[in-house]
Amino acid sequence: MQNFKPILTFLFAVIAPLVIITLALREPETDHELLNQLREKYTHQHKLGIDHSKLAILQQDFTNPHAITAACLSCHTERGQEVLKNAHWNWEREAFIPGRGVTYLGKKNLINNFCTGIASNEGTCNRCHTGYGWQDETFDFTNEYNIDCLICHDNTNTYEKQKGAAGYPVMGADSPDFRNIVGHVGRPGRYNCGYCHFHSAGGNNVKHGDLEMALLTADRTIDVHMGVDGLDMSCVECHPAENHQMLGRYYGVSSSNTQRATCEQCHGSVPHTNSKLNEHVVKVDCRTCHIPTYAKVNPTKTYWDWSTATKRQDGKPYELVDSVGNVSYASIKGNFHWQKMAKPEYYWFNGTADHHLISDKIDLNNLPMKINTMFGDYHDKQSKIVPMKVHRGKQPYDTENLTIIQPKLWDKEANQGALWIDLDWEKALEKGMEYLDMPYSGKHGFIETEMYLPISHMVSTSDQALSCVDCHTRNESRLANLTDFYMPGRDQNSTLDTIGKWLILLSLAGVLLHGIVRVFISRKNKIAETHK
Repeated sequence: MQNFKPILTFLFAVIAPLVIITLALREPETDHELLNQLREKYTHQHKLGIDHSKLAILQQDFTNPHAITAACLSCHTERGQEVLKNAHWNWEREAFIPGRGVTYLGKKNLINNFCTGIASNEGTCNRCHTGYGWQDETFDFTNEYNIDCLICHDNTNTYEKQKGAAGYPVMGADSPDFRNIVGHVGRPGRYNCGYCHFHSAGGNNVKHGDLEMALLTADRTIDVHMGVDGLDMSCVECHPAENHQMLGRYYGVSSSNTQRATCEQCHGSVPHTNSKLNEHVVKVDCRTCHIPTYAKVNPTKTYWDWSTATKRQDGKPYELVDSVGNVSYASIKGNFHWQKMAKPEYYWFNGTADHHLISDKIDLNNLPMKINTMFGDYHDKQSKIVPMKVHRGKQPYDTENLTIIQPKLWDKEANQGALWIDLDWEKALEKGMEYLDMPYSGKHGFIETEMYLPISHMVSTSDQALSCVDCHTRNESRLANLTDFYMPGRDQNSTLDTIGKWLILLSLAGVLLHGIVRVFISRKNKIAETHK
């Protein structure tokens, strides 16, 4: 037995700690009880409680879209008043913003660095509004018969709004089969939500980067939740509605930390089987590790330079296309940069934001100008590290008044000052600010701006999630720009590094000394036994 003591000492002193460390750092199991419960819940298909095609009131040839809404409301009597209160209808929310107080902000009145804003351009921008006829400031937001029920509830995927028609669908001889559409309405599907959200800013995947047409048919490697070969979830399963108030925030226009759709609502606050990973959840948002890339199928726009717009070739507007088919220049919009399989940028975010208003003054000493400011930092208990798409651009501003300028971009006719038709910056800027009844000095330049958009979709499978070395490394750490805290493996601190080295050396020395002492005692005991 005495002969095995050195071996046992070595096993317990050296091998056992290594085994314990290895087990602690092992990959978490990919399946557990909570995931099984979620799979069970979301694999059941939703079933309608009624066949609308058999309702007598829908057995007519609709020639007026308002009549379709009236037919819907004749049964769903309270739903219209619910819609009149929601953000999809009003395009604004009440919020408290530090430094501003209570505000009413939304797509209705905020600016961005894509097309700047909807003011004077409602006729084309409001194709994505959940109503009919919002073409100027006279639109009646109190009339429930202006609501477009079909844009959200058509389940045939054939309903469309006409371009430049202020939210109205195609009517007349070319109209879709409304009788078939109203007979097949139901809970919103991905197509309904994607009709607007996939095409924000004028094209597929232009704005968000993580919302695009590919999600209609993508497999789970593109999005583990929406993959048609997986859970095949619809948008409203993560963004449910109660009385037409939907869960979720788009921080290009939202400001407050309420009505958010979060991963924890389904997965809980301790989603991993590995305790070390669960510790990360305190300060690292789930999306940070589980969305390592976005724009996985089609590229997204990452830079928009309006300053080069209005150029002509042979007196006519023109476009240039890059090697993969993306428009890199358009006379009506300027130059673009695109990116596919893009890596997010990472910032602290506590769920609250501020927005630059068109009336706010620009600080030329603090550029690029932030279109929206995401609040948060390491010391804020509510803040977590969140992945974001940062869209950068160059857009017009008043060089004397130091304000962003809202140009008039669209009109049905030429010579009305619309940039996309007349290609005249001065007229477009004058008309846009005149529409807003805001001052314009007549002198403009172009200024660099940034807009921050949290990434929430295109969640990867667990085997494609970020690993420790993606962040805890001194070379190309994903979190290299977050410098307000110390991260092991990424950061260097001479004092901490020295202490760490001494602890390692002393630990090794202790283990070695312990082993030597045990061997010495073992031999001494053996000699003593021999001389008995």
